[in-house]
Amino acid sequence: MKRFMALATLFVMLALPGISLARAGLPDFTDLADRAGKAVVNISTTKNVQSRGSQIQELFKNTPKNHPLRDFFEQFERQFGQQDAQPRKLSSLGSGFIISADGFIVTNNHVVAEADEIKVKLLGGDKAYDAKIVGRDPETDLALLKIEAGNSLPVLEFGNSDATKVGEWVMAIGNPFGLGHTVTAGIVSAKGRHIGAGPFDSFLQTDASINPGNSGGPLIDLDGRVVGINTAIVPNGQGIGFATPASMADKIIRQLKGGKKISRGWLGITMQELDENTAKAVGLKDTAGVLVAHVIPGDPADKGGLKIGDVIMKLNGQTVDGSNTLLGRIASLRPGEKIQLGVWRQNRMTELTITLGERKPNFVAEQQNKSPKAQAAAVVLGLSLRPVEGGEEAQALGLQKPQGLVVLEVQAGRPAAQIDILPGDVVIEANQQAVNTVEQLKTLVGESRQKGLVMLLLKRQGRNLLRAIPLDK
Repeated sequence: MKRFMALATLFVMLALPGISLARAGLPDFTDLADRAGKAVVNISTTKNVQSRGSQIQELFKNTPKNHPLRDFFEQFERQFGQQDAQPRKLSSLGSGFIISADGFIVTNNHVVAEADEIKVKLLGGDKAYDAKIVGRDPETDLALLKIEAGNSLPVLEFGNSDATKVGEWVMAIGNPFGLGHTVTAGIVSAKGRHIGAGPFDSFLQTDASINPGNSGGPLIDLDGRVVGINTAIVPNGQGIGFATPASMADKIIRQLKGGKKISRGWLGITMQELDENTAKAVGLKDTAGVLVAHVIPGDPADKGGLKIGDVIMKLNGQTVDGSNTLLGRIASLRPGEKIQLGVWRQNRMTELTITLGERKPNFVAEQQNKSPKAQAAAVVLGLSLRPVEGGEEAQALGLQKPQGLVVLEVQAGRPAAQIDILPGDVVIEANQQAVNTVEQLKTLVGESRQKGLVMLLLKRQGRNLLRAIPLDK
């Protein structure tokens, strides 16, 4: 109500003769929109996908003869044959912005992931340029593209999002709902937001209107510098959008542009937040710090002397207030760097020096290379899965025994990617039935098609999670 009254008062002021935006204390975005908008592009992608008919035919070929759905598949094959088996194309739209005059473009990974064709249009132009992917980083949802459109393109520069303050004015530019070049304005409403979008999410939150199609576009400060890359929205929320901070993105994009591999520091632990009871149990007065729940054998933390039950209080002299903070700081460091951890152990502080390893896309990635069996992954529901192997891997995943299917990769754009399923999660059950092979999961998914969804029980670092995934009938 207060905000409504304030806006109403503002409108009355602006309606009065002689009252300008500047005199009302508001910024004028017209010049900024003109200058910055020239470097914002429209990105359209096309992906070839199987038709539903070809998917059913694939199920038909892989269904045992005595399976209850075999008759249905045979009937479908006789009735439709190849009529509905042709591949079809899916199109999607997004945004991006030019960072170099010779055509390097920043966008979100989810805008271009798995695309068979990427086209870029410049502001005011009809020509669609073919774009190639220079590099992608799915864990921060960033991608770098390149077009050949001369060497004098308008550009935007990254700003220092660490110095950006809550309450500062910002402007978002993009192509919401495919409507074309659109400018919205608002303020930075929060920093360091964790929304479960990935392992390193620490977003800027803004009330500048962000909608589907804005993904990959810039969030710009009043100096015309990019302080964020518009990435996510709250589907049921109004005036809430999220942008990847420029200070994080700049480092990643520089590595991608230089052709370098994205490498991150790795400690080798599973961790959990402290609550009041846990803090009291280990002799602490408050809940600051991160509790070590498991130390992966042979990994840097194990070699450096970190133990289960330790509470990490400081990293290189800086206070650690939670697991997201620790994860982000470790990942920002290079493999091989030595770090100093301040650890609370048995009612006193202990200093540990640990040499970081290299983070893999998921912490069981190394296990994939240990045996031919571990390589046998299959994709179901957009999840790359394989059975959990051995007691050591089960322990690293927070399981009491080897069971279920470990998620190796989550394909962007699929339903599973939208409902908080992450690499390293373990699928234990589908529709309350245990699954220990990919074939078992495929069968249960097939049986759930008519119902329209399948319920998965997941284990994440020892915690149970239930996730319902919608299915095409």
